[in-house]
Amino acid sequence: LPLFDVFAMLVTAVALVRPHKSLAEVDVAAVRKKMKDKAFARTVNREDIVTGAEALGVPLDEHIAFIIAALEQVAPQLGL
Repeated sequence: LPLFDVFAMLVTAVALVRPHKSLAEVDVAAVRKKMKDKAFARTVNREDIVTGAEALGVPLDEHIAFIIAALEQVAPQLGL
């Protein structure tokens, strides 16, 4: 899967465990915390996310924020 898709799956999973199942409740810190939990969304390869951001020359936190913002644009279609 392309890097965006892998990361979108992780961010979506973070949103789905929030009380209101909303992307509005997801921030960079929440995604970083869930990335450390190997049991959470375990099919998402964390190394791919980190190396992908490095390959783009973007700090990981900045990349996480970009993915969250991109998903917020389509949140209603995603049910989030």
